[in-house]
Amino acid sequence: MKTNLIIAAAMLTGGLTLSAQAADYPDKTVRIIVPYAPGGTTDVIARIVGAKLGIILKQPFIIENRPGAGGGIGSAYAAKQPADGYTLVMLVESSHAVNPQVYAKTAYDPIKDFAPISNLADVPNVLVVNPSMPAASVPALVKELKANPQKYSFGSSGNGGLSHMNGELFMTTTGTTMLHVPYKGLGPALNDLMAGQVQVVFDNIPSSAGLIKAGKIRPLAVAAKQRLPILPNVPTYAEVGLAPMNNPSWFGLGAPAETPPAVLDKLNNAVREALASPEVASAIENQGAVPNYTPRNEFADLIKSANVHWKKVVTDIKFEKM
Repeated sequence: MKTNLIIAAAMLTGGLTLSAQAADYPDKTVRIIVPYAPGGTTDVIARIVGAKLGIILKQPFIIENRPGAGGGIGSAYAAKQPADGYTLVMLVESSHAVNPQVYAKTAYDPIKDFAPISNLADVPNVLVVNPSMPAASVPALVKELKANPQKYSFGSSGNGGLSHMNGELFMTTTGTTMLHVPYKGLGPALNDLMAGQVQVVFDNIPSSAGLIKAGKIRPLAVAAKQRLPILPNVPTYAEVGLAPMNNPSWFGLGAPAETPPAVLDKLNNAVREALASPEVASAIENQGAVPNYTPRNEFADLIKSANVHWKKVVTDIKFEKM
């Protein structure tokens, strides 16, 4: 009986300690690791939300960029940091669902090594072509590619990246063939798209929107639940019969595994408040993204399902892991 009382007291004390930690959290600066270079979609979304989290939680939230290996370097670094809520990390589809499937070995497990906090935003992907491409719609593009299987090429951000995998998924789904040309980022790929060196790119809206508006590239389809206000005349992939591609990319926030649940809950609540603020929502929407708060368990399920999805894609296209 005495032993049971001691155990119960210890459990109660531990619970009170965790509650106290959550009540005091944060009492110093919080880092958000962005595993990509400054200026990209992940970086911009992290800075928008991080600034608001700092106001809500009354401590600075600073961005620390650790790019490389398609998001792998920064993600691996974040996974090894103390699980105390003072180092967070951007969990995005490319680094936490695609990378683990295309690399033979990664220095982190996208499921076991991280505690999901919330999705922050969904970013619609967009199929863009050079304006000289003799196809003004996806059906016309498919017809052209089938008629000329060795003629056209698509550019990507790099071998095994999300834009590459979207290109492979497109070809598998439509039964078409294009030459893949990998670049060191989507910026160079878009430059060559405009120059006509490649004819197709599978990009995301934030980096393509300005070029589309200027008429330098032509959009044929977007991955979104419904047509985008900024591209009202461009159909979704689902509308043109490519439902497997109609999934916007997710950009969320997480922490190292074993971070106390009470701290994670506090962060989740703060994210919900941040995304509900008109200025944050507007700033994200101005990037061509859609704010999307999720409970912790739903974001965890999203990451798991995305890993299953991309594992199947990589298997189906017989991609040789790097």
